[in-house]
Amino acid sequence: MAERGRGPASGGAGGGGAGGGAGFELPLLLFAGFRSIIDDLHRELAERGHPEVRPAYGYALQAVGLDGATASEIGRRLGVSKQAAGKTVERLEGLGYVERADDPQDGRRKLVRLSPRGIDVLARSAAGFDRVRAQWVRVLGAERVAALESDLRTVAAADSFRLDASSWFNG
Repeated sequence: MAERGRGPASGGAGGGGAGGGAGFELPLLLFAGFRSIIDDLHRELAERGHPEVRPAYGYALQAVGLDGATASEIGRRLGVSKQAAGKTVERLEGLGYVERADDPQDGRRKLVRLSPRGIDVLARSAAGFDRVRAQWVRVLGAERVAALESDLRTVAAADSFRLDASSWFNG
């Protein structure tokens, strides 16, 4: 491994540009920041009664939404097949995070709805994200965190806030 301040990771051979970092370092640092947030959140969720929750489940629960959705709708929102969405729904149902109900507008369809446990994990996740952000503010300062968020909004594509991140990571 290269010493800090030397080699490609620090802007040495093969890297550079304004600011001195190698091009490949930026996505790695962004991903490491993402992982640290997600890992902290999931440790906290496990301590608060949700040890079986995986990051992909959060995307699926968001895709279900407060109004519920069919398996086809969940699949479209996640960017996966209806069958893949159905398997995820089965796992979430087995863990008690969602339940199936008749669609009041179309008796032939089944809606997947968040159970009280699903609503609880989403509420705890939101509070956990707020706590992690507050920790970053304590470490980096409010101005730097606000600037980072603003800068990322500026460079991120308008459609980058999609729920299909799990399918993007998994191919």
